Amino acid sequence: MNKSLIKINKWLYPASWIYGAGVWLRNKLFDWGYYKERTFDLPIICVGNITVGGTGKTPHTEYLIRLLQDNLQVAVLSRGYKRKSNGFVLAQDDTHVSMIGDEPYQMKQKFPRIHMAVDNDRCHGIEQLCRKSVTPETDVILLDDAFQHRYVKAGMNILLIDHNRLIHEDALLPAGRMREHESGKYRAQIIIITKCPKDMTPMDYRVINNQLELHAFQQLYFTTLDYGKLRPLFNGGKEYAIQQIHPAVHILLVTGIASPEPLLEELKKTSNPIHSLSFSDHHDFSECDLIKIEQEFLQLPEGRRMIITTEKDAVRMASHPQLPESVKPYIYVLPIEVSFLQDQQNSFNQNIIDYVRKNHRNSQLSKK
Repeated sequence: MNKSLIKINKWLYPASWIYGAGVWLRNKLFDWGYYKERTFDLPIICVGNITVGGTGKTPHTEYLIRLLQDNLQVAVLSRGYKRKSNGFVLAQDDTHVSMIGDEPYQMKQKFPRIHMAVDNDRCHGIEQLCRKSVTPETDVILLDDAFQHRYVKAGMNILLIDHNRLIHEDALLPAGRMREHESGKYRAQIIIITKCPKDMTPMDYRVINNQLELHAFQQLYFTTLDYGKLRPLFNGGKEYAIQQIHPAVHILLVTGIASPEPLLEELKKTSNPIHSLSFSDHHDFSECDLIKIEQEFLQLPEGRRMIITTEKDAVRMASHPQLPESVKPYIYVLPIEVSFLQDQQNSFNQNIIDYVRKNHRNSQLSKK
C-alpha cells in the first residue's frame, strides 16, 4: 500500500472534531426520522464514497452501464460538478459540456442510449426522470456520487474505497479527507476496494477484510484499473496500446483529476521519458493553462513527443476554443476501465442483476 498518499494534518484535528459532530448529528437526524428519506418505485443504485478525491466513481458507473444497458433503459443522475447551468438538465446529443459537467458529458458521449441528467436536488431529478413527458421510459437509475445525499433512500448502495487510502487510516475533514465517520460504511450493501495492485496476495485480501469489520449482509469486492488503447483526440487515426509507444518518444502527461498518481505510475512502466503537468480535479483550463501546456510540449524533442490525457480532461480540452492548433495533432486520450480481482466479476454482476429484477416495476422485464 502506498502510505505516502495518506497525509493527516494533525494540527487541524480540533476543526475535524467540530465538523465530525455536525456530520454525526445530521446522520442521526436521518436515522431518527427527523429528516425524511424518500423511496421510489424503481431500482436505484448509488455509487459513491465517504472521502473527497478520486476513488473511481466514473469508471465503476460506466461498468454498471455496460452491464445493464442492453436489457434496460438506464438513466444516470449526477449533480454535474462545476457545470454552468442550474436545476434539472437532461443531456441531448448536442448538449455542451459546460451545461452538465465533464464526467456526465463523458458518459453521454460514450453511451448515447442512456438518459444522462444532472440536478443538485436528487429527489427532484429522479422525479423528472420518472416522468414520461421527460423520458419515454426509465428502468433503473444510477446515482453518481450521492452516498451522502440521504434524502434519497437508494435500494442499493455501492461504497468505493481507494486501496491507497483505506478509511480506517484516514481522518475527518479538514485534517484528513473523510466526508463522514468510518461508520458510514454500514449504509452500503456493497463495498469495493478500488485501484488495487494486480499482484495482491491472499493475505492482502484477508487483512483488508478484517480491518473493515463488515456486517454479514455486506459484500466486499476488489477492483483494479485497466488502461485501454490510446486514441487521438482529434482527426481520428490509429489506436494503439501504451506498450507500443516508441521508447524514444517523450510523453507529456496532462491531468486535471483528483489522483493522477496511478496513471503516472502506469506510464513509468514504459521506457519513455515522462513529463507531467497536474491541475486540480475538474480543472477548467484557462488560456494561460493552455499556453503553459503548449510551452511544455514545444520544449520536448521535435518529432519525438506526444501529449497523453484522461477522458475527463479530454472533453474539456476538445471543446475549448483557445486550445492551440500546434498541440492538437499530438493529444492522445487514455481510457480507463475497471476489472474485478479474485474472479469476483460474475458474483458482482449477478448481485446487481438480481436486485434490479426484484425491484423492477415491469414484471415481464424482470423475467429477462
